[in-house]
Amino acid sequence: MEFISHSAAETESLGETWGREARRGLVIALSGDLGAGKTQLVRGLARGLGFNGRVHSPTFTLVNTYEGGRLPLFHLDLYRLETLEQIHGAGVDEYLQPEGVAVIEWAERILKRGMRNAERGSVRMVDIETIDDNTRRITYEDSGA
Repeated sequence: MEFISHSAAETESLGETWGREARRGLVIALSGDLGAGKTQLVRGLARGLGFNGRVHSPTFTLVNTYEGGRLPLFHLDLYRLETLEQIHGAGVDEYLQPEGVAVIEWAERILKRGMRNAERGSVRMVDIETIDDNTRRITYEDSGA
């Protein structure tokens, strides 16, 4: 599927729709350049799950957990992890079968290593491409149960 976003608000709106529809066990694997809008999408997702607090990128903490909505949201950022050993050592594997919804930014760092499917739930592969300052092409596909 493809969605063209013309603003940060539209990107958040798409995430909010996904949050309202999300089921326990969903893993969203995000890919896209710095500044493409990955965190914008997660902000909307959190809102759709019923979380109203501040959402920010976990670049320096690896995982931010947002609770208080209908499902917990685990927001991971693999930008600083470069090897499979670092990824496993950081405990990322446990988020591939979340008790809520997991969003993994820079997911290509784990996906290219053959970890494409969570055993339970589903995986939504998302790529955000910057077209211009305001426009993003968001392509996605679902796999799994």
